[in-house]
Amino acid sequence: MDRVFLTKLHLILAAFMFPAVLMFLVTGALYTWGNKGAWYEESATVALAQPLTEQPEGDIINLAVQQLVERDLPMPSGKLTVETGEGASLEWIGARSEITLSVGAEPRTAVVAVKEASFHRWLVQLHKAKGSDYFKVYATLLASVLFLLVASGIVMGLQVKALRRITIGSSIAGALAFIGAVLLG
Repeated sequence: MDRVFLTKLHLILAAFMFPAVLMFLVTGALYTWGNKGAWYEESATVALAQPLTEQPEGDIINLAVQQLVERDLPMPSGKLTVETGEGASLEWIGARSEITLSVGAEPRTAVVAVKEASFHRWLVQLHKAKGSDYFKVYATLLASVLFLLVASGIVMGLQVKALRRITIGSSIAGALAFIGAVLLG
């Protein structure tokens, strides 16, 4: 491949993806050391016209949506799980908010637990693939671009005779460091 083309491609991809790379680097590094951001949580018991165990799935989802709207929280962007019948419940996870519904102590009540993410926690949730399908596609694109950046850097290093030894040596050292970290991890 032409080195000028590789250099321009490398530059364009790196500059375009820099904000996402920075977000993943910061959230990943902080998460590694236990800093995950904060959730702001609230629980309440709500009165129901009929027991949660007798409600169809659509009504349980509507109840969750109503509770989120009342609290001015965004709809969760991730997985929605609804159980009907005796074990009636709802769990809806996301990047910015989460909600659970469960049967209350009294037959015509439900326990609602909502969580709102701090800005840092929101980014951590995106990092953990708790966001929308759109963000998951974007993160997959980022992974592909990171591979292309590393691969194009190695190819460029191998193309220049003066850089070939350092490229090969660094690649071997990196592989050994990775294997060592995995084995010690």
